[in-house]
Amino acid sequence: MKTTPQCPIGSDFDVSATAADVLAGVDLTGRTVVVTGGASGLGLETTRALSDAGATVVVPARDPERARGALRGMEAVEIEQLDLIDPVSVAAFAARFLASGRPLPILIASAGVMATPQGRDPQGNELQFATNHLGHFRLVRALWPALLRANGARVVAVSSRGHQLAGIDFDDPNFTRRAYDKWKAYGQSKTANALFAMALDARGQAHGIRAFSLHPGQILTDLARHLSAEEIAAFGARDANGVAKVDPARGMKTPQQGAATSVWCATSPRLDGRGGVYCEDCDIAPVYRGDESRKGVAPWAADRVQAERLWALSETLTAR
Repeated sequence: MKTTPQCPIGSDFDVSATAADVLAGVDLTGRTVVVTGGASGLGLETTRALSDAGATVVVPARDPERARGALRGMEAVEIEQLDLIDPVSVAAFAARFLASGRPLPILIASAGVMATPQGRDPQGNELQFATNHLGHFRLVRALWPALLRANGARVVAVSSRGHQLAGIDFDDPNFTRRAYDKWKAYGQSKTANALFAMALDARGQAHGIRAFSLHPGQILTDLARHLSAEEIAAFGARDANGVAKVDPARGMKTPQQGAATSVWCATSPRLDGRGGVYCEDCDIAPVYRGDESRKGVAPWAADRVQAERLWALSETLTAR
């Protein structure tokens, strides 16, 4: 099995690039893309850029009416019902898509939650792990026939530098024995995104299906809705006037810049023949070695043994 080294290959774009910059001159006419979370935050900008490039973008949303309002005026955007923590909803969405007979060359898993109060899905799984990882695990597996039908597909899992906060606690992933910590739970779920892409790529590459994970940047969006004003202030995300800071060199980006790496992973010819790697700033990221920049992927989120262990755990948890 061919593996891709977790090291930069050189980017055609700088840290300030937007999704529109990445897709300039790219024609996606005739292609269908699924973007979870595609009606808000980074997902919204991802949807906009892909639609502008000619793709038909399917946006599954828990609240379709709200999504219609956010996506009004965009060309070739379809809105569908989907609740990622509800297995019945995931299966129903996948069945509707498969019934259309369309191939699926690009699936971007952008939906997510961050630092939520403790909660659980209907099967008892911790809410952040269930939403950010298990829901997408179910979805990708359910849509596998459409990915195969594309004769070359990419699955993109939007992770975060927050994965550096925690690896997977395989003994207690759902915080049933340890005290709940919203940041450890978030970090675990984002590590899961990276490991999922690695394990998925190992299963898909023989079929032309490649998978990637990524850090989009530090962007102040509705993802931070569960944080207090004091917590946001502690991150230094706003200036003295309360405006979100933008400093791409330090990783602080606009939503349009934050969507750039997602669409780069989904479309760049530089990634042909590659997969299973974590990216940032429109490039494959290095392995994080503890420096102050915090750039790169933590070793535990780029470990193939851990990736396979997570896949097995996810099969168990989603079979309940």
